[in-house]
Order: sequence, then C-alpha cells, then structure tokens
Amino acid sequence: MKLQRFALALASVALLATAAAVPAAATGQADPKHPFARNVNPNTLKAAGDPCVSDVMSPTAAGTSQETLAMPGRRIQAFQDTPFKFVGSRANTTWYGAVNAAGTQIYYYGLLLQGGNLYRHTTYARDNGDTYTWSPTFKKVGSGWTSFKSIATSNFSVAAPRHAYLYGLNTNGSLYRYQIVGAGFRSLGPIAGFKGFKTMTVISETATYDTLLMTTNAGALWTAHIPVAAGAKPVMKQIRSTGWSTYESLVVQSCGTRGGSLLVAIDNDTQSGYQFALSKANGAATAITSYGKIPAVFNVAGHAAVTTHYDQLAGE
Repeated sequence: MKLQRFALALASVALLATAAAVPAAATGQADPKHPFARNVNPNTLKAAGDPCVSDVMSPTAAGTSQETLAMPGRRIQAFQDTPFKFVGSRANTTWYGAVNAAGTQIYYYGLLLQGGNLYRHTTYARDNGDTYTWSPTFKKVGSGWTSFKSIATSNFSVAAPRHAYLYGLNTNGSLYRYQIVGAGFRSLGPIAGFKGFKTMTVISETATYDTLLMTTNAGALWTAHIPVAAGAKPVMKQIRSTGWSTYESLVVQSCGTRGGSLLVAIDNDTQSGYQFALSKANGAATAITSYGKIPAVFNVAGHAAVTTHYDQLAGE
C-alpha cells in the first residue's frame, strides 16, 4: 500500500461512512477495533511480515506543522504532506484522532507548550475530494509551564477503568503527573529521580500502569514503568547505556500483536529522523533493529505521534 493512501484515508468519504455506522465520543470507546482505528492506524492489526508505518507530526516554533509517514524496510519509504498553518510551539503531545458522535467529522486533539503556557488544540481534517487539509483551533488551558522541557500523554480508553494522564518532565529533576478530567487537570504531584533525563514519550498504557520511553543527556535509553495507583514508585529499566544523546524527540507507534513498537528518533540539529523497531520492552534484553535515516527533512520542534483515540500502546 502506498504511503499516500494512509494520509488520504483520513478524509475519504468511505471512511466517514464507515465511522458513521459506529459513532463514538472522545471520552472513551469500549471497542478497541473501532472502524476509524482499523482504517487510519492499522499497525496493531498487521499480519506477520507486513510492515508497520510511523506517523509523525512536526509542529514548529515558526507556526507551521507537517505530517511525515515512513515505512521501514531495506530502503525506508517516506511521504510528507504539505506544511500547514499551526501555532508556534516548543513541545507537543500525541495527536489523537477521533470521530464526532454523529460520525460526520474526523478530528485530532492534543496538548502543546508555547512559552510558559499549556494549550489544547483540536485540529479538523477537512475533505477536499482527493486530498485533505488540516484546520486547527486552540484554547489556553494553563500557565506556569516554563520549566517543563518535555510533555507526554497517556490515553487508556478501550476498557474500564479508563485513565488519561499528562506527564511533564521538569528541569528541576522531577516528573509531574496530572490526571486529565474532562477539560481540566488534577495535579498528582511530582515524582523525584529524573535529573539528567532529556526527552520522553509514552510506549505503553494499560488499566494499571503507563510506561514512558526516555533518554538522558548522557545518551542512555530507559523505560519508566509508572503504576496508576497513587504513591506507587516507578520501576526504571535501562535499555541501552549510550547512543541516544543526539535525539531531541521520540515518537512511538505500536506494531503488530506481540507488543512491538516502531520508534522514530529525531535529531533537531540535523533535522533528521531515524527509524527503529523495538521488541516488547524488557530492559537490556529489549531487541532494537535500526532501519536508518528516513529520507525526509524534519522541522525543528517537539514532534508528536499521530494515532487514534482507540489505539492503545502496548510496548512494555
């Protein structure tokens, strides 16, 4: 399947018609095989031997954004959509795709940092026949975020008990967790022990825990297994001790039915993205396959995964 078909599927009339048969609200969906997830982000349903696809959104400080799709192989295939007007940002969380209750509109939502402020965006996919355009809207939801250098969200929505958290990596060496409740946030306090960590993303989300994939300034790659239970200590496992210091962003999508992950690590200095496949994370025993440099230019800013509200990460 050509990469462009993945992008064009977002706004196809056929997809809207399928989604309309099973309407879903953004507050949660009990069926993990929602038609929207099957059509837009089918990585978790891939048969053995079929390639998965990385879907990366690249908002910039200059106020634009661009989507990149990359398929691994001996030679990585890549497709980049036309850049579109967004808002200047320095860090972004996952873009979650969903369908409105009537099944008539596909939209994406996520969080971003602009200076010291936290914003929520809702970005609509507008159908133009054989192409589509992004139409973003923004709402300020918080201030006081100047000292946060990386943010990430979890979204366990396919079964009860559901949860959604915002994680913030602070320059003071702590990781902060916030429960997302409707349009608001409830602080669950800081978790100490993250001094020297550089960037992060979510690699696994379940009813009882989230797992972050993180790098350090010294170049180590770690997982932080964080139980949902209040007060529970994170379990830290080092995957690799060196080799990851050049990357400013990590973007993860699930791949296959065994808990594998497809990872894009981005070096802002060279505006380059590198693609990796990871086995189910298990410390130093985690297998990593490098596919090399993606043949595309990645804008300099906080990159984010593009996925669906109904597709859960299971990388640990």
